[in-house]
Amino acid sequence: MRMLIADDHQQITQVLEAYAKKEGFDTVVAHDGAQALAIATTDMPDIILLDVMMPKMDGFEVCRRIRAFSTVPILLITARGEDFERIMGLDIGADDYIVKPFSPGEVMARVRAVLRRAEVGQAPQTEGILRGKLLLNMDTADVTVDGQAIALTKKEMDLLYTLADKPGRIFTREQLLNSLWGYDYFGDSRTVDSHIKRLRAKLDVTDKPGFLIRTVWGRGYQFEVSDDEA
Repeated sequence: MRMLIADDHQQITQVLEAYAKKEGFDTVVAHDGAQALAIATTDMPDIILLDVMMPKMDGFEVCRRIRAFSTVPILLITARGEDFERIMGLDIGADDYIVKPFSPGEVMARVRAVLRRAEVGQAPQTEGILRGKLLLNMDTADVTVDGQAIALTKKEMDLLYTLADKPGRIFTREQLLNSLWGYDYFGDSRTVDSHIKRLRAKLDVTDKPGFLIRTVWGRGYQFEVSDDEA
């Protein structure tokens, strides 16, 4: 597997590259955001370690642009661990968020965990989901509501599938965060709320969709199918 390591500090890239090679990865290194984006576009790595504070283009923007054409696992690395930055990173599509200083061994453990989750997410689905006027096909990544195609990010689609697959079940924010993002960081459950908000907005294309994503106050979220559509 090929790993892109992007950080403007050569000492950090050298250490991470050495550990990655011990794990069996082929590596390629970038020292600024523009170079990282170019490599991600042309080389199509299997996983990306991406520093946030880089010259020419910051890691958030690089991640955002990569997400426009790829679902490759991305781990953001930063010297700042504020909640709002971590939430921003998750919201734009990062799969994990690592705060400096870090243990290279822990970084590799997180890499393995992210790749395991990606493999699970790529497991073939046996059938699509029809709920009310919502049709969700994970095999083809197609989502329609009342016949209208809906463009969703991979995380939005995974979130919708998780909820719609078990209508009536209440999922806590922590359950969704652990299932889809793989962490249980205090405070980060807000990223679930922002994804739900965007998901509702995208799915709101008809007056009677036959379903809704309901907020269960104090507990979490629940996918409901209207009685006449069940």
